[in-house]
Amino acid sequence: MQTDQYVLPMVDISKLNSNDLNDRLEVAKALDQACREVGFLYIKGDQLQPKLFQHLIEISTQYFAQPETEKMRHYIGLSKNHSGYVPIGEEQFKENVYDLKESYDINYDYLLEDTRPLLGPTLWPDFPDFKTTVQSYYQQVKSVGHQLFKGFALALNLDEDYFGAHLQHAPSQLRLIHYPYNPDAQDAFGIGAHTDYECFTLLLPTAPGLQVLDKSGEWIDIPLIENSMVMNIGDMMEILSNGRYLATKHRVKKVKEERYSFPLFFSCDYDYVIQSVIPNEAPKYAPLKGGEHLFNQTAQTFGYLKKKVASGEIVLENARPLYSFGMNEQQEV
Repeated sequence: MQTDQYVLPMVDISKLNSNDLNDRLEVAKALDQACREVGFLYIKGDQLQPKLFQHLIEISTQYFAQPETEKMRHYIGLSKNHSGYVPIGEEQFKENVYDLKESYDINYDYLLEDTRPLLGPTLWPDFPDFKTTVQSYYQQVKSVGHQLFKGFALALNLDEDYFGAHLQHAPSQLRLIHYPYNPDAQDAFGIGAHTDYECFTLLLPTAPGLQVLDKSGEWIDIPLIENSMVMNIGDMMEILSNGRYLATKHRVKKVKEERYSFPLFFSCDYDYVIQSVIPNEAPKYAPLKGGEHLFNQTAQTFGYLKKKVASGEIVLENARPLYSFGMNEQQEV
């Protein structure tokens, strides 16, 4: 793990591909240190494919350049599994405050019959090369994430394949986020302060703007580093690790330049119960149902789902408030 020349730790995950267990343990140790001390880090390695990164940026640029009416043909509120186009103002973390962004949300393209609120067929736009390009990126980064799950298992003194059985049909979501050019960017945020709901996130940004709340309560800017991804801990890994790793609060400040951001949020299977996996340690968190938690948090932020909750069409069970995890005592924004 390198830290001197970076704002965040840098972990090279190349050796997760090694047949030598000692090599994989070396990466697991670096991963553990970065997640315990910061909760945000850069990753680099042979597994990353910059050409796929570039293809995704190109297709997203072309897609979002369309007229709003065309994009709204695949509005997320029309989907069966919370996938599709998200217009500016749809997503709100605080009442009467909306994020200055639009996105296209891609869920695991689940084609079997036993669907769940976040598990079903993805709503794909009829836009040339969009589906094939996005799916190629999704599958590649998903394979990196599954290697990281093995690294976490080793870091937590579990069998290396512990999480594998719980990653068969995970509702892990990829978001293609576009922040339009805005010359009046002062004192505005593209995404308000929050923690991610899932186990961890792998992020590819194209411009500065991301800020992380460090353990001293200060917001720090996260610069871009070529051929790397940004990784952070989410709510579920905080529970799984029994608080060893804390979900880290972050936000996106609005910069004047046009910006794209591609986070892939890694969760476990919908019905997997999230609870401490640490041997011989009393649990510090009540267990929660993974998919249920994801949907409850999502339904508290998206306009079309809020309306369904308000009308009684959707009833949320065991819903926790937003901001239930991480360094809650440092949430001053």
